[in-house]
Amino acid sequence: MTNTTVLSRRRFTQLLGAGTACSLIRPSNGLPAASLPLPQAILTGRTTPAAVVRLSSNENPYGPSTAALKAMSDGFSLAWRYPDEYYDTLVELLSKSTGIPTNQFMLGNGSGEILKVAAMAFTGAGKRIVIADPTFEAIAHHAQNNGAEVLKVALTGDYGHDLRKMLDAANGAGLIYICNPNNPTATITPKAAVRDFLNKVPRTTVVLIDEAYFHYVETGSDYESGLLLMKDYSNLIVARTFSKIYGMAGLRLGYCVARPEQIKLMRAHQVWDSINIMAIVAGLASMQNDEHAAQSYRQNIEVKKFVCSQLDELGYRYIPSHANFMMIDLRRDVKPVIKTMADHGVEVGRFFPALPNFMRVTIGTKPQMESFVSAFRAVMG
Repeated sequence: MTNTTVLSRRRFTQLLGAGTACSLIRPSNGLPAASLPLPQAILTGRTTPAAVVRLSSNENPYGPSTAALKAMSDGFSLAWRYPDEYYDTLVELLSKSTGIPTNQFMLGNGSGEILKVAAMAFTGAGKRIVIADPTFEAIAHHAQNNGAEVLKVALTGDYGHDLRKMLDAANGAGLIYICNPNNPTATITPKAAVRDFLNKVPRTTVVLIDEAYFHYVETGSDYESGLLLMKDYSNLIVARTFSKIYGMAGLRLGYCVARPEQIKLMRAHQVWDSINIMAIVAGLASMQNDEHAAQSYRQNIEVKKFVCSQLDELGYRYIPSHANFMMIDLRRDVKPVIKTMADHGVEVGRFFPALPNFMRVTIGTKPQMESFVSAFRAVMG
């Protein structure tokens, strides 16, 4: 049976032996996750769907580690259990790895759930949220749905957070959101600037630092994780995810670190047992097998250098990237280019109104980025 065959529910159940389950989880055609056939093709029963190079969602093209895949395979035998004890085990491991007490952790259904419950807990009518523009906007949508005003502060000339202007907007704000490294610009906020900002923000205003991409920041960069600041700032929350360097975007597992009183406020808005047991066991295995993450980090740097060299050769400017994606200045409206790139079999990131001439592209594998460069040359002339 090929990996493109549509499985019936009954047939899927028959195949769920430990070994076969692992083969169903791991793509059998040898393609990395970012080049899998489009789901529509699979659902319609086509046996030879065209492969598309997917560089649109900042996913890890190498997927989860072998250990995580095995843990998921073995985890089928745990599917009848509620995830509580495994939740606690992962929290204990996170606590041990960071030196932060277990009562300061909360797991989420991806870091997306963390952002939502933070918006619910700390914003509302009369408690606005302050964010950069552009940045990852999910938390702003949640705050707006909660009745909060959303105040956007434009990035600086070098595409960093304008913390001075964000501080000016802090009075009366319930929440300030800092994505570091920032999505979509892949820029970092310097560590001294973050500390100075936190020193000046009113303690009644919560600051949430989203570190979805912190694993990708190169050693020696002017960067400091918010986890190192937790003991000094009672209004600080740090969110992280297993979606990126651990290759678990589809499993939905994230967490945050905060003071216990803030955890309590956020839990009030969280669905009970929102994290599934397969995600938790995969997360445990990922944390106990660091080589996969380290290899993903090294490959990201290597392939990103290749892409930059090609863009330099073509004369296109780009924002220096501290993540697994980058923003390229096309010097023209990006919207038709996004569509034409898709016509050439390469999906790139969506349109960002604040940067209308920039195209965001995920850093995939070397072959994928060779396909990207080839399509880019063809489209851009």
